[in-house]
Formats: sequence, structure tokens, C-alpha cells
Amino acid sequence: MSGISFTAGPPETVLDPEPAEVLSALGSAGDSRDALAAVAARWPRSLEAWSRLGSVARDDAEAYAYFRVGYHRGLDRLRQSGWRGSGYVRWRHESNRGFLRSLDGLRRTAEVIGELDEAERCAQFLRQLDPDWPPAGDR
Repeated sequence: MSGISFTAGPPETVLDPEPAEVLSALGSAGDSRDALAAVAARWPRSLEAWSRLGSVARDDAEAYAYFRVGYHRGLDRLRQSGWRGSGYVRWRHESNRGFLRSLDGLRRTAEVIGELDEAERCAQFLRQLDPDWPPAGDR
């Protein structure tokens, strides 16, 4: 049987958690758009900062832009964590949620602004990353 390898399915990527300093700043920022923008400016690699900033944007175009930055920063972080374009990135891991929130926010705002093909691509990607999508509870 040499040469045959059995796996339990696609690999799973879990992103490293946000640094404690970033989490503290996010906690202090609350839902203040300006405070969250300051966190994103200071730590532009923070996926949680971009996803939260998208949630408090002034309009759909601004939200779309913030979520898109979070999505692309998330792809960078995934690749740095060993993700090779396929495999799971599940919601159940807290450290993955900033990326998944950004991707879902991009899906929602793309739909709102009429970019339906982008919205469908994002929806499909979410289901590929986490077959249990959408998660129960708060997103």
C-alpha cells in the first residue's frame, strides 16, 4: 500500500489571533467609526479592525471598500499561514472571524450596490471555506 495516503478531507487553516495590543485598542474603540479607523490605520493588517470598520461605515460604498480591504488582507494572512487556495477556514475558530466577516460583508455590500456576480462569488467562497456557513448567532 505504499504511495497511497488517506486524509480526513481538505486541510484547515486557522489564522493566528490578533495581538493583545490590537484587541485592547479594538475594545476601547467600541463602535466608534473614527476610533476603529485609527486602529486600522495603526495596525493595517488587523482583519478584525477592517471588518468592524465596514460594519460602522457611513454608506454602502464605504462599507464595500473597508470589507474589500479586510478580504484582501485576509487572503494575505491565509497565504502566510500556509493556505494554498483551497481548504477550510472555519468560523468556529475565533481568529478566522475577522476575515470571514469581511468576506461576508463584501458579499452583502456587493449585492446592495448591484454587483451580483461578485456577491455570488463571495457566497460560494464562504460555503467552500466553511461548509457550515452561515454560522448561527452573531456575525
